[in-house]
Amino acid sequence: MNLSAVNATVPMQERTNHNEILTAGKAAEITGGKLYGRFDNSITELHTDSRTASCVAGSVFLATKGPNHDGHVFISHLFRRGLRTFIVENVPDNLNDYPDVSFIEVNNSVKALQDLAAFKRSHFKGEVVAITGSAGKTIVKEWLAEILSQSKRVVRSPKSYNSQTGVPLSVWKASNEFDTGVFEAGISKPGEMIFLEPIIRPGIGVFTNIGDAHQENFPDLITKVREKLILFSGVKHLIYPADNITIHKEVERIFGKGSKVPSGWSFIDNTAPFFVEIVAAESDKTSIRIGWSGGAVVYSIPFSDRASVENSVSVVVSSVITGVSTESITRGMPLLNPVAMRMAVRNGINNCVLIEDYYNSDPGSLSMAIDYLKSQQGRSHTLILSDFLQTGRNQAELAREVANMVGGGLITRFIGIGESLSANKDFFGTESLFFRSTDEFIDMFGKLSFRNEAILLKGARIYQFELIANLLEQKSHTTVLEVNLDAIVRNLNQFRGLIKPGVKVMAMVKAFAYGSGGTAIGSLLEFNRVDYLGVAYADEGVDLREAGVTIPVMIMNPDPDSFGTIIRYNLEPEIYSLRVLAGFSLFASRHGLVEYPIHIKIDTGMHRLGLLPDEIPALINKLRSAPSVKVVSVFSHLSAAESPEHDHFTHRQATVFERVSESISEGIGYMPIRHLLNSAGITRFSEYQYEMVRPGLGLYGLTMAKGIKLSQVSRYISRISQIKEVKAGEPVGYGYTAISKKHRVIAIIPVGYADGLNRLLGNGTGSVWIDGKKAPVTGNICMDMCMVDITGIPAIEGDIVEIFGDNISIMEMADACNTIPYEIITSIPPRVRRIFYHE
Repeated sequence: MNLSAVNATVPMQERTNHNEILTAGKAAEITGGKLYGRFDNSITELHTDSRTASCVAGSVFLATKGPNHDGHVFISHLFRRGLRTFIVENVPDNLNDYPDVSFIEVNNSVKALQDLAAFKRSHFKGEVVAITGSAGKTIVKEWLAEILSQSKRVVRSPKSYNSQTGVPLSVWKASNEFDTGVFEAGISKPGEMIFLEPIIRPGIGVFTNIGDAHQENFPDLITKVREKLILFSGVKHLIYPADNITIHKEVERIFGKGSKVPSGWSFIDNTAPFFVEIVAAESDKTSIRIGWSGGAVVYSIPFSDRASVENSVSVVVSSVITGVSTESITRGMPLLNPVAMRMAVRNGINNCVLIEDYYNSDPGSLSMAIDYLKSQQGRSHTLILSDFLQTGRNQAELAREVANMVGGGLITRFIGIGESLSANKDFFGTESLFFRSTDEFIDMFGKLSFRNEAILLKGARIYQFELIANLLEQKSHTTVLEVNLDAIVRNLNQFRGLIKPGVKVMAMVKAFAYGSGGTAIGSLLEFNRVDYLGVAYADEGVDLREAGVTIPVMIMNPDPDSFGTIIRYNLEPEIYSLRVLAGFSLFASRHGLVEYPIHIKIDTGMHRLGLLPDEIPALINKLRSAPSVKVVSVFSHLSAAESPEHDHFTHRQATVFERVSESISEGIGYMPIRHLLNSAGITRFSEYQYEMVRPGLGLYGLTMAKGIKLSQVSRYISRISQIKEVKAGEPVGYGYTAISKKHRVIAIIPVGYADGLNRLLGNGTGSVWIDGKKAPVTGNICMDMCMVDITGIPAIEGDIVEIFGDNISIMEMADACNTIPYEIITSIPPRVRRIFYHE
């Protein structure tokens, strides 16, 4: 094929209508891009994340660039997976290596994404509702979509897709099989909303509130309100909280007093277009009345907090304006559920991974969840799905749509639960399983086998998929360590922002990924294109390989008994002594290996493992006579990179390292990869980056870092097992200690020193966080539990207890124990269940 540029010459008036399939040629015209290769490749799906990109026909990858990423580096990988259409800012030099591919070269890939979405929006005939504000956007969007879906076919933003890329990806899902689109939009600095308005082009706008979120980039709240109101420049109706003076004044200034566009709601002003009154408030329920000219509605919600009440008002007023009947409102509002803002990933039985995403159930969110399921490598893919409820769409059409999503062989097993999916099972393969209810599935569970699978649970709440999750999860007690996978990626990208182009990354995942969970973190880092992983022992490397990790893994503490395992699982040993080199090279030679990769550790002054400088001549001689091995890297470890008072020693270590690595290079005839910098070193000594760096603790937010902002990754939580009153003068715990002159209320928590809770935290030294307050640990910490004083705290049995997390930091806990945070996090044993989640 001739891969020279093809001019996109389709006239504007002949652009595709909403029933036609968009082609690469037409996409080039829409985006103003230059087309190379095929012009007729279809475009049905847009992707900006290489990890979750589907590679079925019609998929397009937009290679975006940012301060910490460049999507162009994933083009060859996606091509090998089968993707054939790319929108890029730089066309690859070797075009002839990409047969049957369409490359659309544009100035800015994000702008191209926005142009395509705006074009799709221009052909959408349904009503569009846009939501913005400082908080509550996702909740209002989800609740409003639930109410509207009782009578309309609704497409909504998946989760909180409200950014410069999230909005166009959401709007792209709007096809004319839907009656209404509900989309949220967020901004973090001035000048962003002007790009989102033409993509959404709402007819109805909802302004939830204004607050300090992302305020750092705005001079004041008025500026932020004005920027957000750009989204509503063309709306027919604007719903907003009129009691907020800042919003109210700006709305009147822009639309004019007396305009029929603004529909403010108020708890104070009974002359407002919508007047709100609290009819009754209980601990778990609130009844609300909203009146307007010509009508009123009284409804209840299963929440009592102020934020939920205000969010519900936005939903009801929007529903009234869109024509939803008061009967539908009063019927639907009591059924609203809390909106979960994250997808949980948990360890399952028989080496399975569970992806729990049963918080919103619609075809749009299913598509996004399936994309994430497909990104789980090393396991087969299983989808357990319930019927969609209240979509307003033909159930046979929905079943056909789902069947198309799971087709193509990437979903190994499909299990449908519900009357509708069961009635339309002919659309699915003969190997698919169907059950009319969750109870029916549970009854048959013992006859089913789940092993080495990534299982996506996606179902409406009425189907109680948490019962299925309980069967599939690894059993553990209620004390868990939550690990935020997105926070790890953010930390990785913070470090990438500091390293020079071309410098590789070896991410350290030793000690169970510093207590966070080795295989899950290792897989995540591989998805995010680190070059190497580093672990302490061969067993950790085996776990990574069995979890599907394929990138190189360095073993830092190899011993002769593990040499066979290292070679069998294609792991790469650290060579820290002449003895280890002789033993491993001989072992490799006996197995007929040539140039097996090894890593040479140099002791430049830390005096832990490593070859001393005066051993280098002997090392070179042995390497010259050992064809079974090849040095792929030379490295050392800094002992005080985080301490400015010892910088003279760090520079001395670097000088020794450069001299020794140069000697090794001259002796063996080539320069291996060199790496010296750990997390602290990356932030303070850019001159020593060489060819690779080794972030470790910083990936998990466990170190102070100069010039970057690291995110906390882990939250250690439990629940109150029992509460009891202890009279004055009575002891608590072992040893007849913790006697108080006062009457106390004591909570027993199922976490002890066998769960990593240091005994030094007992007797008032440490605290936990319960119901918004610190509760001191009382008495001696036991093996499997501890006791805390909750006197004056209105807690109940079953309440969540934070051991460390958002309110009590690991550093605070470490200081209380006179230790370091690394000891705290790595002391949490595998018996404590890890829950991995995405925000």
